[in-house]
Amino acid sequence: MQKIAILYDASQAVLSTFDLDEVLQQILAIVHDYFHLSNAAVLLLDPETDLLCLRRQIGWQNLADVKLPLGKGITGAAAEQKRPIYVPDVEKDVRYVRSEKDTRSELAIPLMVRDEVLGVLDCQSDRVDYFDPETIDLLTLFSTQASMALQNARLYSLERRRASQMEAINAIAQQTTAVLDLKELLSKVCSLIQKAFKVSHVAVLLRDEEDLMLRAQFGDLVPRLSEGGRLPAGKGLWGEALSSGKLMIQNHVNTTPDLDGLYLGTGSRMCIPLVSFGQTLGVLVLENAEAGSFNRADKQPLESVADICATAIQNAHYVDRVKQLAYLDGLTGIFNRRFFELRMAEEIERARRFGAGMAVIMVDIDQFKRLNDEFGHLLGDEVLRQFSSIFHQQLRKIDVVCRYGGEEFAILLSQTNHHHAVNVAEKLRRLVETWQFPGVPRPVTISAGAASYPEHGTTRDELVKAADRGLYAAKQAGRNRICVAPTAPRDSSVRTPGAKEEELAGKP
Repeated sequence: MQKIAILYDASQAVLSTFDLDEVLQQILAIVHDYFHLSNAAVLLLDPETDLLCLRRQIGWQNLADVKLPLGKGITGAAAEQKRPIYVPDVEKDVRYVRSEKDTRSELAIPLMVRDEVLGVLDCQSDRVDYFDPETIDLLTLFSTQASMALQNARLYSLERRRASQMEAINAIAQQTTAVLDLKELLSKVCSLIQKAFKVSHVAVLLRDEEDLMLRAQFGDLVPRLSEGGRLPAGKGLWGEALSSGKLMIQNHVNTTPDLDGLYLGTGSRMCIPLVSFGQTLGVLVLENAEAGSFNRADKQPLESVADICATAIQNAHYVDRVKQLAYLDGLTGIFNRRFFELRMAEEIERARRFGAGMAVIMVDIDQFKRLNDEFGHLLGDEVLRQFSSIFHQQLRKIDVVCRYGGEEFAILLSQTNHHHAVNVAEKLRRLVETWQFPGVPRPVTISAGAASYPEHGTTRDELVKAADRGLYAAKQAGRNRICVAPTAPRDSSVRTPGAKEEELAGKP
């Protein structure tokens, strides 16, 4: 009776805490103090992998990161058969997996609640047939209390995790509704998820034609790909998530080929498709340095986060489209003067910081007023649309063509100089001169002026004024030609669009 009373007191101590690490410590302390065992361990079952994983032990000096499949060893057999297994002499049992050279007898007791195996309490001795029937019975009784304590700690941890996740989901939802700029939104989303869900790194991959583009990332791992980089949409775990529309987990990245990985040192990865109104926008990627860190319990909250993010991304796309409409010319569909002025400020700053250079070409359709008078404004509008299409097709993707006003166009050339700008303008001039515009029986020509940073100016107004001077010189020289901006004192005044044609309207 005294032993039962002591065991009861010990069990109450185990049940007095909800912290898993404290429960494990109490279990092994009781095994050591009450049962005088020097070598004991608690292995917990990972339901995702069906592996018994060592969580805490006493006594062993060389016990490493042990993972046992169900059925393997005396410990695995106890878990699989759901009953205590005692081996008086391990040297005579083929199931024994050697963990300590001095072990002679082993007792493995499954830790169970109802019919669910939570883990195994494994006790070993350096003496043959060390465990007598009474000790085995008492340890088995104690294991039921230990199982209850483990289950309570697990449920408590799960509830705390759920509460924390709900707070995180609410915070992410509030933040994403407050941010409409896509770049800022994605950056904030990655940061919030990384901190709230305690993962090593978070990335957002969005569809871009046939690829996925890395649009944002945040965390502690070393990236293999910078923002703006591309990944094949059909490869990797993200490709599986994208094609299947389902959350995918890879808990042991270091054991599989990962040549297309996003980060160095990834141990486990989760990919969640970003779906809004039936449209798959991309993939949310969570990565951890530790293997085996993702489980299905995280599926629902992280899918909720992904849904919130997908909706926010879709909203940001809509806002971007609205902004683009404000920057588009209604007649030609290319950018307007407002957008040109914004981009020009950005390009000047880029050229200033990196010394890459940039150039401006101001283009004017020769005698466009006469064309309108002869053939009507509807045909004149169609000519403007065709000009926009010609310029857009002939320029690089990084260059910008805008309708500056009336029959005048402005072209912004990134990372270049005025020599290249002249070559580009001359190429366009020759193309236009030979182009057959439907409904116009005679050739249509252009004049252009080119200026570059910093040779002809260091501000937007200075460069536009310089290119204007080149355009004016081309008009004076007889039209249908290109002129580089002449050297002249800089001033900040910018003339009204279309003024050159009005000034030269009376010239032959």
